[in-house]
Amino acid sequence: MRNRDIEAAYTYHEATQHNERRLLESPHYLDYDNQPQPLKIYTTLQPIPLVGERSTLEVPALEAISNSEGSAREDSREKIPDLCGLSRVLYLSAGITKQKPYPGGVISFRAHPNTGALYHIDLYLVCEDLPDLPAGVYHFGPHDFALRRLREGDHRAVLIDASGQEPALAHAPVIVVSVSTYWRNSWKYQARAYRHCFWDAGTLHANFLAVAGAEGLAPRVVIGFADRPVEHLLGLDPKKEGALTLVPLGWSEADAPPLRDVPEIHFETAPLSPTEVDYPAIRQMHAASSLESGAEAAAWRQAARDDRSPTVEGRVYSLEPLANQEAPSESIEAIIRRRGSTRAFEREASISLEQLATLLDRASSELAADFLACGSEPLIDFYLIVHAVEQLPAGAYYYQREAASLELLREGDFRNAAGRLGLFQELPADAAANIYCLTDLDRVLKTWGNRGYRAAQLEGGIRGGRLYLAAYAQRFGATGLTFLDEEVVGFFSPHAEGKSVMFLVAVGHSASRSGLSRRT
Repeated sequence: MRNRDIEAAYTYHEATQHNERRLLESPHYLDYDNQPQPLKIYTTLQPIPLVGERSTLEVPALEAISNSEGSAREDSREKIPDLCGLSRVLYLSAGITKQKPYPGGVISFRAHPNTGALYHIDLYLVCEDLPDLPAGVYHFGPHDFALRRLREGDHRAVLIDASGQEPALAHAPVIVVSVSTYWRNSWKYQARAYRHCFWDAGTLHANFLAVAGAEGLAPRVVIGFADRPVEHLLGLDPKKEGALTLVPLGWSEADAPPLRDVPEIHFETAPLSPTEVDYPAIRQMHAASSLESGAEAAAWRQAARDDRSPTVEGRVYSLEPLANQEAPSESIEAIIRRRGSTRAFEREASISLEQLATLLDRASSELAADFLACGSEPLIDFYLIVHAVEQLPAGAYYYQREAASLELLREGDFRNAAGRLGLFQELPADAAANIYCLTDLDRVLKTWGNRGYRAAQLEGGIRGGRLYLAAYAQRFGATGLTFLDEEVVGFFSPHAEGKSVMFLVAVGHSASRSGLSRRT
């Protein structure tokens, strides 16, 4: 089984690490005349409009982010999504929420953060007959907020079989599949874009889980599935696209129809750009982390991982996050509509210890995913460089999730170091704090094979997306950044020795327009 040849993940991870020498020697440049459009547009399929006028989802954001009750079915009553509910979930996870003019035209920004605003993640729906949508396989088009039907009929059995009969999928009336079109991101990020598949799918899923959970649809992230049947069902080109996740929505008493043969489909799509550049390392890593059958997927989910409690050696600061009744009550919908990526931080503006505690608490809360058994330790650890948090000395920290505390690893002013680690940018130097998502890659790969690499990157993206939402819910800003891989690990070592970086989010108060103009 290719998935167990974990040398592939090590090779890819090392080859796509950032360091100063590689960055200086890289001949890559951004060819704007060849920039791909950030959309997959089917040119021959008719749009099925989604519901634009909907009631507002009033669940408070800080409650929705960590709503584990909304991520698990509590009874056997049917919960069948309708087109209005699906429209809300799609809009607030992957829809266009802002448009800004610029000299060459208009930039459309989506509901979720995305590297380079290149938006390479697409969503597909596979459903039974719904109250106002016939059974079928559909593609979601953000550009006109519409669905396009690729297949008629109920094909959920393909996904259920590919997953090895994952229970969460078995009675879901709707299953949402996320997909990356590699070139739409690799135009800028080259072979490193395979990491971005899961970072960007992760931030999307942070929104998706919060909104679908608030709707009572019991979403759960499933990444254990045989890849080829899923990609065949959607009509994907495996040389250019890859399926990433399956997410069930709702619960139906009826069984899915029996599995049947599915013919190939090919529909014309608009060209992305004049020329597409191939990065074989992306395809190779996707193939190396693929599962061959439902049986392999079922066995993959049963992998056991020994949870280890790290020894605490440094000074510890207890954290007291806000209770839901004390927290800001702005709704998850309002936060997603307002959210952006902070372009400059006010260096002198601090956040409170309580705000940081709330941020970490919500971001690290239980995640409904097939690679995380209920109550098991996350794959992701939080490490922090703190610059300006009230009642907390500036320094490097490790977040003790179970103890709700921060362990001081090293005290000092590390603004210059943070700027360097964040790829020589001012943002991480000026932020109130930088939160790094690290994982023990050796343990992950030995447990889950190459597909564990997908899981760790995806969890990093989801945790990062939650950091975004929790920051904006508390009226300060956030931005995701790339990083110098080995230097980050070295900075937090010996505590972080042997770990690898999966994601980085800087948080703090946004600089005023006047301050921003002075800085630029």
